[in-house]
Amino acid sequence: MQVQISTPLSHNIVFGTIKSYKKLNCVIMPKEEFHIPTIVNNDGCFDLQFRKDTRHERTGSPTYYRWKTQFIVTASKDDVKILKKIKKELGCGEVSTSKDQARFSVQKIDDISSTVVPFFKKNTLADKKKKDFELWVKAVEILQRNKGKNLADWKKNEVNSLIEIHKSSAKYKNNPRTPKWLDMAKAFSKTN
Repeated sequence: MQVQISTPLSHNIVFGTIKSYKKLNCVIMPKEEFHIPTIVNNDGCFDLQFRKDTRHERTGSPTYYRWKTQFIVTASKDDVKILKKIKKELGCGEVSTSKDQARFSVQKIDDISSTVVPFFKKNTLADKKKKDFELWVKAVEILQRNKGKNLADWKKNEVNSLIEIHKSSAKYKNNPRTPKWLDMAKAFSKTN
């Protein structure tokens, strides 16, 4: 998250991340400037995951598998105002806080397709994040096309494409997690 410090010159010193503040890597920018792509380059995530959801409240506790995509920006709880400003600028998403962390996320596929994707196509990201975004957009397009369809009704090649996108995007993540249910997605794509 960017850290801003007022100076006598009516400028703010803007640091790329809170860690760089400690290293004193800074750039002087006009006070009124607020650059979402810079924040996202450092603290944003274009997330794609295959999920398992068990509905315990339903008879027999059925289990459902689904693909999910979301756009996330995290910050310390002290920087929640910045996340609220991002929400206001984009006009969608939710801001939440827990313990020491604040989180902005957009999870609705329609908001992602109509707002987040066009915003970052217009406002370029840095190399690594840009490549991650480009892969994520392909996944968003597949999910939008299949919105409301049962996973069993999807084209097999689209399920396989999501698996490949998920694998390929890992190299652009700072801390990639091992996917829990991806083996189930692979098995599902073979039966479909």
